[in-house]
Amino acid sequence: MKIAIVILNWNGRKLLEKFLPSMVKFSLDDAEVYVADNDSEDDSIDFIKANYPEVKIIQNKINGGFAKGYNDALKEIDADIYALVNSDIEVTKNWLKPVRSAFEKFPQTAVIQPKILDFKDKTKFEYAGAGGGYVDFMGYPFCRGRIFMELESDQGQFNDVADIFWASGACFFIKSKIYHELGGFDEQYFAHQEEIDLCWRVQNEGHNIKYVGESEVYHVGGATLRESNPRKTFLNFRNSLFTITKNVPKRYVILVILLRLILDGVAGLKFVLELRPVHSWAIIKAHLSFYWYSRRMLAKRRALSFKQTSYFYCFSIVWEHFILGKNRFDSLRK
Repeated sequence: MKIAIVILNWNGRKLLEKFLPSMVKFSLDDAEVYVADNDSEDDSIDFIKANYPEVKIIQNKINGGFAKGYNDALKEIDADIYALVNSDIEVTKNWLKPVRSAFEKFPQTAVIQPKILDFKDKTKFEYAGAGGGYVDFMGYPFCRGRIFMELESDQGQFNDVADIFWASGACFFIKSKIYHELGGFDEQYFAHQEEIDLCWRVQNEGHNIKYVGESEVYHVGGATLRESNPRKTFLNFRNSLFTITKNVPKRYVILVILLRLILDGVAGLKFVLELRPVHSWAIIKAHLSFYWYSRRMLAKRRALSFKQTSYFYCFSIVWEHFILGKNRFDSLRK
């Protein structure tokens, strides 16, 4: 089973300098390591060539974001498994072996995520993925170990192998055949939540997604767009609407979209009350963009087979967290 680790880079010299050493040290015995560069303007490529000649370089012609960046690069890589890893990830010794074993043991599995802990506080789970992702009835994502901004401490509660609904794009293993059969990431997203969409499509085609807690990595998070950036608000709100429009089963889709539009309005008012109107405007722009592209999303929806029709872990994570005050995954009602 040939594994290719692919790190997407854009002007990330400092991140590569900090995190490429652990990747090279703990990965080259089990995989090939690539850096896919999104037309960087810094000296990232020169740094890699001078210091890590064993790392292969793919140079994309433009900065097409996360989605197009990976789609373009992976066309040039021959491997059974792609390990798509953010440039701000520190890996650990033997991190690949449990993932390889899980793919061999569970042949129906198409996607795997390792345990993702916070690089800044390695006792806690990290926002982007934590112990594996789920969605509620309205398509809101959350994780084992992370509900909205509440992060759990790692006390071994997720040292398991478990079925999950989505795997984090921060460290995302996928069978190459399935990636290409599904057309890879949706390039309309540019960045943010495209991995949730791909995982949903993977499951709609009847494949499984797993979390493997024996494999452990540490993620900085927010290295590209911080939470305070309204561009991130725009992408998260718009892309979430894209995802539910494409993937929610037919009997639920209209209701779910209407509920999300209402709750997005509530979120916009909350930003106003918090004196952050720039984020309210980002939500308005997200909705306008969603309406503009909705026909395209519906056309993409028609290409799916919907072999799986059950998707949500709990009815409303918003209700569970903000009304009932639940901050831990094990307290949620299924």
